[in-house]
Amino acid sequence: MEVQCVVEAAADTGESPVWSEAEQALYWVDIPGCKLYRFDPSSGDNDAWDMPAPIGCVALREGGGLLVALQTGLFGFDPAQGTLQHLAEPSFDPAGARFNDGRCDRQGRFWVHSMAQPPDSSGQLYRVGGDLCPHPMVAGLMVGNGLAFSPDGRTLYHSDSHRSVQTIWAWDLDPADGTIGNRRLFATTHDVAGRPDGAAVDADGCYWTAANDGWQLIRYTPQGKVDRTIRLPVRRPTMLAFGGRGLDVIFVTSMRPGRDDPPAEQPLAGGLFALALGIQGLPEPRFAG
Repeated sequence: MEVQCVVEAAADTGESPVWSEAEQALYWVDIPGCKLYRFDPSSGDNDAWDMPAPIGCVALREGGGLLVALQTGLFGFDPAQGTLQHLAEPSFDPAGARFNDGRCDRQGRFWVHSMAQPPDSSGQLYRVGGDLCPHPMVAGLMVGNGLAFSPDGRTLYHSDSHRSVQTIWAWDLDPADGTIGNRRLFATTHDVAGRPDGAAVDADGCYWTAANDGWQLIRYTPQGKVDRTIRLPVRRPTMLAFGGRGLDVIFVTSMRPGRDDPPAEQPLAGGLFALALGIQGLPEPRFAG
C-alpha cells in the first residue's frame, strides 16, 4: 500500500475534501489560507480560488456549483464564473467564531459545526435545509468535527476533536424530518494515537477518522471497534474522502507542522494525499437547497 502526495500544497489547514462524481474531481479547502481548490487526478491540475474569509467546508449543490461555509456566512459558489452568492448569515458573531466541519446527509440537508476562536464550549452543530436557515441541533461542543452518515442515512456521526474531549458520538437520524435523538458514545481516541478529526463512512458502513496528531487513519466497525489503522507520512491528517471512478481511492487532507512539530520529519505536511486499499466509499450527497 502506497500513500502518494498528489498535491504538495503546504496548506496551513487543508480540510473538507469532497469528491464530485460528475467532474471526476476533488474539491478541498485551506481554512485560514482562504483557499478553495479543485484537484483533477487525470491531469494533476489543482485549480485555486481565493475566498474573502476563512472557509470551513464545502458541499456540492443539486443545481450545480458549491455551498461554501465561510466565516461570514453560507454562500453559493459558481466555479465556472468564480462568483459567490450570499445565502445566509451565520448564527454566531464571526468576530469570534467560524464554521468548521460540515457535509450533507443522504436527503440533501447540510450539517455544519461552528467553533469559537480560541475554542470553548460554545460550539454548535447546525442543520441547514431548503429554508437556508442554520437550525441549532447540538450545543456544548469545543471543536465539532467528524460528520458522517451511515449508508442507510439513519445514523449521524460526529466528534469533538478537542484534547479534553476526543470523543465520537452516534445519533439516530430521522430521514424524513432530520430530527436526531438517542445520542450515544461511539468511540474515544484517548487510548489510540491522535484526535478524531474529519471523517467518512465507507460502503460497508465502517466509520473512518483522520487521527490528527496521530500520523494515521483509523477505521471503526459500525459497533465502534477499531478495525484497522493506516500509517500516514504526516502527523496531522485532517479529513478523508472516497473518490476516483470506483470510489475506491481515499484522499486525505493535512495541516502544516506546528511549532512543536519539526518540519524535517514530514516535508509534505499540508499536502493532499491519495491511497488505494480496495475499499469502496459512498457517493457524496448534494445539498438540496
